[in-house]
Amino acid sequence: MAFHYVTKGHAYVVAIGDNTGGGGLAVYDVKAPAHPVLKKRIQLEGDAYWNGVWAKDDALYIASGNSGVIVYDITNPADPRYVRALPGGALNVHTVHVRGDRLYGMAPSSSSQTLMFNVSSALSPQLLDRISIPDESFGGVHDAFAYGDNLYVNHTSEGYIAFDVSDPMRVRELGRYAYGDSFSHANAVGTFAGRTIAFEGGEQLRAHLRVLDVTDPANMRLIGRYALRSEYSIHNMVLVGTKLYIAYYQEGVRVLDVSVPPRPREVAYFNTYQNTPPPRTGSEFFSNAIGIRVPGDGFIYVVDTNRGLLILQEE
Repeated sequence: MAFHYVTKGHAYVVAIGDNTGGGGLAVYDVKAPAHPVLKKRIQLEGDAYWNGVWAKDDALYIASGNSGVIVYDITNPADPRYVRALPGGALNVHTVHVRGDRLYGMAPSSSSQTLMFNVSSALSPQLLDRISIPDESFGGVHDAFAYGDNLYVNHTSEGYIAFDVSDPMRVRELGRYAYGDSFSHANAVGTFAGRTIAFEGGEQLRAHLRVLDVTDPANMRLIGRYALRSEYSIHNMVLVGTKLYIAYYQEGVRVLDVSVPPRPREVAYFNTYQNTPPPRTGSEFFSNAIGIRVPGDGFIYVVDTNRGLLILQEE
């Protein structure tokens, strides 16, 4: 699997390796999107499980399955330089998210916690708190999205959980939305007609997009849905204005008009799936479109597990 972030005219693609090797970071110059150029590959010995990546100013943050959050200096965007790993020691961080001067690192499995850092100095993150969510099952916190004073967390067994993080010294849970086959996986939040609306995507069989009114986090309400074939689920999503861009595994890229949140309407799609994909290891259930970024340059950047980095022009 792989994930990516686009900034400074470059796409930073991280990948999960296995016992045959691979994994690490690939840096592409995408200033000419029709002709991306691979500039550098980076790997750290014994640390091949890199699943998430984000950037702020001259810092690149990578979610590592072994080292927590790894910080690289991208002052020269084509040549990232290792800075440090945080918070120190072995820790599985699965995804990262940045909003303003806060960096969040989601650590699943037995720890089931979200690390919150101050990144007002982007290359020198300072740990503020560890937000714990007790979990007795396999899984844990997977991803999160910060909006206003709240952090909305996807938890693979406890559902969708909102926290007030306005005061990092007094983080408190505000409410949650759980469903019978919870495997909450990704989300995006925005304001529509004065209401705070969350788009929550599950993973595993029969998962789909849920539209939730979270204006009152203590009383989250389901107000809409969007679903395709039950065999496939959502891996990632990006909300830009009234458009929701979804990386939907073997359903490819789906673009929804969510201007009327209870009635998401598909307005575009791109099928990334190939009828004869190259051989690969792992379950086909988790294959194809898994990462999506829409940086505002007129292009959609997609990572496909079989085809690599795809750059789509939005008409």
